[in-house]
Amino acid sequence: MFIESIWKMLNKATQEFIKAHRLDNVQKLALQSKTLSNQEIDFPAALTQIAGRQTIEHKLPSWYNLDAIIYPVRLSLEQCSSEYTAQYKSSLLSGNSLVDLTGGFGVDTAFLSEKFSVAAYVEQQEELSAIAKHNFQVLGLNHIQTYFADGVTYLKAMDKVDCIYLDPARRSDSGKKVMLIEDCEPNLIQIQDLLLEKANQVLIKLSPMLDINAALKSLKYVHEIHVVSVENECKELLFLLKKGENQDPLITAVNLKKKGEHSFVSFHFSEEKEIEIDYFSEVETYIYEPNASLLKAGFYKGTAKQYQLKKLHPDSHLYTSNQLVSNFPGRIFKVEAVSSMNKKDLSPFLKNMEKANISVRNFPLSTAELRKKLKLKDGGEVYLFATTLKNAKHILIKSSKHLN
Repeated sequence: MFIESIWKMLNKATQEFIKAHRLDNVQKLALQSKTLSNQEIDFPAALTQIAGRQTIEHKLPSWYNLDAIIYPVRLSLEQCSSEYTAQYKSSLLSGNSLVDLTGGFGVDTAFLSEKFSVAAYVEQQEELSAIAKHNFQVLGLNHIQTYFADGVTYLKAMDKVDCIYLDPARRSDSGKKVMLIEDCEPNLIQIQDLLLEKANQVLIKLSPMLDINAALKSLKYVHEIHVVSVENECKELLFLLKKGENQDPLITAVNLKKKGEHSFVSFHFSEEKEIEIDYFSEVETYIYEPNASLLKAGFYKGTAKQYQLKKLHPDSHLYTSNQLVSNFPGRIFKVEAVSSMNKKDLSPFLKNMEKANISVRNFPLSTAELRKKLKLKDGGEVYLFATTLKNAKHILIKSSKHLN
């Protein structure tokens, strides 16, 4: 039934309508449905396509200008990987045969398949399966076979392949987001042994909200963990499984930038545990804030040692130095002033300051509470860090952003 609607949507009148209104406001178009539509145009489908195309303009730029790409409902587009994270995942896997057990919109399958001779896309929703099959043809990915099937059922029956990829659904039947591995669908705990019976390696995409240590207690055979951010926003946790016990997986924290300048830091959990560093109660010329992937990965002491920086407190995760470390994987700020929370110190410190970008790191007040206390608006060129030093003293650091 849905396959028929795809072909109907692709008729000339509907395509021309989509092209003519591709930049229009979808909500306004919907209100004009009676005056704009005619019998030749599948108006509801056209609105879905216009909205979908607008949604992926920056998320999937290489697909955006392809007129024949079909888009699903908004939720599927929100849940799919971006082009940037999909490309990164494709750098981790290669071989002859690949199976994606949770195909969805097909973005990951499309990019991952470029490193394989043959690939299988498996999806239990008929609409998504039909859309993906059409789009793979548009993209010239004729080596991908699409299957409308339940992933676990397909897994049990399939032959062995080089790689399996899956992105378990992280929503309950009621639509609520779930955070525990065992609450995802399919349940990875129940099928992890079978996954590695059917593939030499398995790549699993999980929520960036997931606790990495908890995941390691639940998953066996984890050889690598990749914490992936795009423009300093943590997007994905990737767990690469290979047969054989590994109690100390390699962790890579990566921050992808759309201009192509990426930062990578790799380490083992054992390194972070074994490192001993000193903490400091003096703020120097520069302040360093690690990117989101580093913070999520937990490379706290290791960052200080690797970049020869001074850490202010075990729980503050801010670093300082007198000499600029320009290759630091995060944001760098030039310190202008430091103040205690004492009213006498705060008065000159806040003089002529009407607004600031406030960041709280290991501090007794939240950002909103501190902003209210200091009577500052949001924004501007001033960056305020509220944090705690080694000696347990609460301070404010006034700084300007260093362009790195």
